[in-house]
Amino acid sequence: MTDIAPLSNDGESAPIPSYAARLNSPQRDAVLTTEGPVLMLAGAGTGKTAALTARLAHLVATRRAWPSEILCVTFTNRAAREMRERVAGHIGDAVEGMPWLGTFHSIAAKMLRRHAELVGLQSNYTIIDTDDQLRLLKAMIVEQKLDEKRWPARQLAGLLDRWKNRGLNPDDLDAVENEAYANGRGQHFYRLYQDRLKALNACDFGDLLLHMLNILRREPEVLAHYQQRFKYIMVDEYQDTNQVQYLWLRLLAQQRKNICVVGDDDQSIYSWRGAEVANILRFEKDFPGAKVIKLEQNYRSTPHILAAASGLIRENSERLGKTLWTEIEAGEKVRVIGVWDGPEEARRVGEEIERLEREGLPLDQIAILVRAQYQTREFEDRFIQIGLNYRIVGGFRFYERAEIRDALAYLRVIAQPQDDLAFERIYNQPKRGLGAKTLELMHRHARNTGLPLAAASLQLADSDELPKRASATIASLMGQFLHWRELAETVTPSELLRTVLDESGYDAMLQADKTAESAGRAENLSELARAMEEYGTLGDFLEHVALVMDNDRADEGEKVTIMTMHAAKGLEFDHVFLPGWEEGVFPSQRSLDEGGLASLEEERRLAYVAITRARRRCTIFHAANRRIYGQWTSSIPSRFVGELPADHITEESTLTGGASLWRAGLSEHNDPFAHVSSNRPDRSDSRGPGWQRALTTGYDTAPKRVKEATRSVASFAAKPRTDIAVGQRVFHDKFGYGTVTDQDGNKLEIDFEQAGSKRVIDSFVSLA
Repeated sequence: MTDIAPLSNDGESAPIPSYAARLNSPQRDAVLTTEGPVLMLAGAGTGKTAALTARLAHLVATRRAWPSEILCVTFTNRAAREMRERVAGHIGDAVEGMPWLGTFHSIAAKMLRRHAELVGLQSNYTIIDTDDQLRLLKAMIVEQKLDEKRWPARQLAGLLDRWKNRGLNPDDLDAVENEAYANGRGQHFYRLYQDRLKALNACDFGDLLLHMLNILRREPEVLAHYQQRFKYIMVDEYQDTNQVQYLWLRLLAQQRKNICVVGDDDQSIYSWRGAEVANILRFEKDFPGAKVIKLEQNYRSTPHILAAASGLIRENSERLGKTLWTEIEAGEKVRVIGVWDGPEEARRVGEEIERLEREGLPLDQIAILVRAQYQTREFEDRFIQIGLNYRIVGGFRFYERAEIRDALAYLRVIAQPQDDLAFERIYNQPKRGLGAKTLELMHRHARNTGLPLAAASLQLADSDELPKRASATIASLMGQFLHWRELAETVTPSELLRTVLDESGYDAMLQADKTAESAGRAENLSELARAMEEYGTLGDFLEHVALVMDNDRADEGEKVTIMTMHAAKGLEFDHVFLPGWEEGVFPSQRSLDEGGLASLEEERRLAYVAITRARRRCTIFHAANRRIYGQWTSSIPSRFVGELPADHITEESTLTGGASLWRAGLSEHNDPFAHVSSNRPDRSDSRGPGWQRALTTGYDTAPKRVKEATRSVASFAAKPRTDIAVGQRVFHDKFGYGTVTDQDGNKLEIDFEQAGSKRVIDSFVSLA
């Protein structure tokens, strides 16, 4: 650690260290004000990351706290990595001792591992993703005899996410929330879902924070421990916090009150995923005496771009207020171009990009930011025609591809035999002849006995409930999992994956499929194995995947970036094109119809974010006609066009209208909120021979492997029924009537009148 004398808050008692000397006055003030609550109100491009990392380095370098005594929370893994790298540049290896620097979910997951038993979990719990959650909810809906088409699992998943983001447990739901699903059964399904997760020793992403919030509220000793541990708390992008994150942070900060939050109320654009701009607006009420430091000097954009964005955002009423300025030369005014239709818009954008490319501007420094995904089609078609390289940001991510999910499911079952969701995904993948009937029997036995699905399937395999072929296949599979679980203790995660893909028959299945798609899937699995080489244990890798679910590989070659405005937050480009600035497209008619004035202000904040992504040039387009979901629609320019300050824009259009139409005060458009109550409809609205050999090689002696695999799941043994005894006459749905001749735990030997002697499980028989 660098030996630096402590500084006072005014920085006058000692020389200013290098990490603070490079900052401007407000940034330095934010670094040196270490005690008490601080709100760093940081506008777009004002160097908030530099100030935040310098503050973190300052706390460590001046020995105000050990690295392990600082809680520093970000929203993305990318932001956490960048902060760690920057801090390392200031204080060197000391950054390695900062275990509490990360995302909300990663930090909550780390805490929960230590206190899982307080919410009915084990420390090796699984974090399920959206795909697993939907499959679990669909199964629950079927069990409860609901029509899944009428009450889809995705609707229930959305409600669960919303409730957890608001810090609500099942008992906290009011009548209105309860009525939101299945005519008043929302609370019932929430309870059922949470009970099912506990039985699986699993939680979803929402649970990570909600469980920890519940623990901090109910366990004073745990809360006191963390309040004492964290001498300083720092939070990035505070305007994006939801209710449960806000409550969690407020609890942790109540004792010392040394909390510094960094954010920009003008860039709060994620209400659709639970973010509440009110959290940053009421910070001074939550922490009386808080010091507010405004970072207003912009290092990114030209004065015209900043003035245009600032003039637009001033129309919002719910904001703390700040004025961005810059020492950069004036540059070009923001261009507003009116075109006839979407295809012309795409042609004009293509021509502008080709001109910029001829002028020497790299394609990587050009972005097209759209409000909705459907807007990208025109640009894709046009760019393909003219041979312009582009990338669409927002397609399937690496860990969401089917073959990757399959591989991860195998690894999850190896890591935790209780993971029913993962086991169900791959018990017949690749195809093993285990159909829906077998799965139904496995689920039935698992429910009747309270066993995990894997353990239930193993018991079935050691009985006559299943056809002999199915029993042998399950026994072989369970023997493989036993082998892989033992192997995981001696080889690297990467080596384990390669072994699993080989011995399970997955590689052979892909090799037998000669399509180009299959070759690509094999390449993806190879990439997964390479990615795993960076992790020491299987558990570390699986937690990384669950928290990140992202592929950070950079695309090769220069390309124009096409992405949504939401996805562009935090990025910057030399030139930004903003198409589709028409009423109903932007602001979105759906947002206005569903959210009213609050949604209009968020749409305006989104416009502010979009404009301030530009460093040198910003070009806005609006079309008189646009094809939306196959229908041509006439449009008027967005109200946001009319709110741009005239001194900082230039208009180019052969059409009548544009910003001048708005400033002329035509009819209803005098009222900037006139369309919020509009009744307009929503417009956004063959396997080869090697496959079988790879499947069974080394595991075709079922009895031996069943005994070994049984030992691996012995802890899940089911209790035998007490109402059945030797000599009892019973009935079995498949074998008919018979008499019990022997009993071993929950397994019965029965002499059936028609089928002869069979070994069955007691949960499948009834008293005759």
